[in-house]
Amino acid sequence: MRIVPALLLPLMLPLLFGVAACSKSNDVYEELPNSSLAGAPREDVPESRMDAPVARPVTIGEDGPRMDACGALGQVTRSGPAGLSLRAAPFSDAKSLAQLAEGQRAYICTRSIDQRWLGVVVPPAQPADNATEAVDCGVASPVDRKQSYDGPCASGWVASAYMRLIAG
Repeated sequence: MRIVPALLLPLMLPLLFGVAACSKSNDVYEELPNSSLAGAPREDVPESRMDAPVARPVTIGEDGPRMDACGALGQVTRSGPAGLSLRAAPFSDAKSLAQLAEGQRAYICTRSIDQRWLGVVVPPAQPADNATEAVDCGVASPVDRKQSYDGPCASGWVASAYMRLIAG
């Protein structure tokens, strides 16, 4: 019977040291010397990533240098009266950059890892009288390498459930 407690002692030591290693519940911000938030007053520290100015640029050229910079064309569907939000990053609490109307088209250039968001480039709406030439967003032809979109058209992220693939 005395052998059993002796065998349990090595198993119990890591548990005891683990409990002893727990410290008081300080904010992690104060304990990370290399953090940009270290020493910042509590009111200056954002509560979540949604409060921070987060943006993720749309990447073009993911299909390689022989394919168009954006490989597909989509159309907004089931957006409702308010339209579909074009967001700065691929999550629902990211800053809304614009509203896309039902039926509006956008070049689909990339997608989020979970496939819930599409990175799009949105050409401006063509006037009804076709008096002016359409703006070239620069994504309907190949680019040399994968890169962030930096062109004349609006770009951002939309929920993939509200985009219907029409070409590509």
